[in-house]
Amino acid sequence: MRHLQSKLPLVLATAGLLVLGACGGDDPMEPMEEFHADEVEGVTLSLSGQTVASYDGHDGAWTGELEVEPGEETAHIGVQFTDHDGHAVTLPSDFYLRVDVANESIAEFEQDTPGEFGGHLHGVAEGDTELTFSLMHGAVGSGHADFVTAPFHVHVHEH
Repeated sequence: MRHLQSKLPLVLATAGLLVLGACGGDDPMEPMEEFHADEVEGVTLSLSGQTVASYDGHDGAWTGELEVEPGEETAHIGVQFTDHDGHAVTLPSDFYLRVDVANESIAEFEQDTPGEFGGHLHGVAEGDTELTFSLMHGAVGSGHADFVTAPFHVHVHEH
């Protein structure tokens, strides 16, 4: 027994190194490249598979527009964050979308699932307001913004 007690610290140290070594290896479940939020430089908004608006973070400018009638809602709007070349960026699962509406008495943006990358624009009353799209990192509702667009102009009016 005395012989085992003298070797116990060495056995424990060796076991600890094996456990640490196992954690640092290449995990086949992890993506090959680490994601960096600074890869995101833009946003595209799409309705029924068609791009209706896009944001260029380099210029800070939107192209396209969204319109909805009072009392109506749009089809699902897909929100895709893009890189410098306009290609979709694959985001890790700890990122989510937050959409802020400047005046919710004119329009509201409703996500079917909190944090999902899309939703519906509801027309509340005739007028104009703005949407701001934020790429959030962390737990839904308590994360921090890694990328925020300039305000996007939205029209709510009768056709």
